[in-house]
Amino acid sequence: MEAVTRFDPLPAEDCLIDSHCHLDAPELAADVDGVAARARAAGVGQLLVPAVTAGAFADVLAMRERYGCWIALGLHPIYLDRHLDDHLGLLDAALAAHAPAAVGEIGLDFYLPELDPARQEALLAEQLKLARKHGLPAVLHVRRSVDRVLKHLREQKVECGIAHAFNGSEQQAQAFIRQGFKLGFGGAMTYSGSRRIRALAASLPLSSLVLETDAPDIRPEYARDMPNEPFQLARFVELLAELRGMEVAPLRRALRDNTLAALALS
Repeated sequence: MEAVTRFDPLPAEDCLIDSHCHLDAPELAADVDGVAARARAAGVGQLLVPAVTAGAFADVLAMRERYGCWIALGLHPIYLDRHLDDHLGLLDAALAAHAPAAVGEIGLDFYLPELDPARQEALLAEQLKLARKHGLPAVLHVRRSVDRVLKHLREQKVECGIAHAFNGSEQQAQAFIRQGFKLGFGGAMTYSGSRRIRALAASLPLSSLVLETDAPDIRPEYARDMPNEPFQLARFVELLAELRGMEVAPLRRALRDNTLAALALS
């Protein structure tokens, strides 16, 4: 029997970190061991696996047990119809019992019209209170909702975490940075038409950036017919180095340090 690939508790300076990877997703279920092995072979030393529902907590914890990955626990806004009244209590207990790296994936999604904005905001506010209660960073979903998410961060005084798949303006990016958050960039950078994202990746302070895949989602332009995987970070970091006009090695070190800082691990 082949040994199971394990990630590093604290990745080395030259390792890549996937700051957002749904390793428990059904699209990856048939070959999760292979996904982990390909990631390590590509130089990925660690990844963060966020939960999206209370029902997924056990699966995410199992991923940590098997692969040694970091995890986050939270209630994702897209799955609003699955979140019951007692799930905030379950999340509170799980945060206390299992010491995740962050509360997540949480946030707001104003792209899908069927999701009740008021209920989303109430859920986000309560989860940010839990992040503050447990002293944990927040991993945020901010689709078409950046300003409202920022409002809740200020109100709840949450000042550490990651704005995942950032796609806002430079002004909004600076607001997140002032709030103490890092900004996640990944597969969207690979699309030649993503001019604003590429411009932000090139011009924002290096200290504000982290890399992510959102695997199996946000597939890169060159691999749109297959689920995204964390091994793609090796190409993402090369693209980011090209956009910023810098060498890959110091960029890898900076991104690693940024991710540790975003998760209060350094």
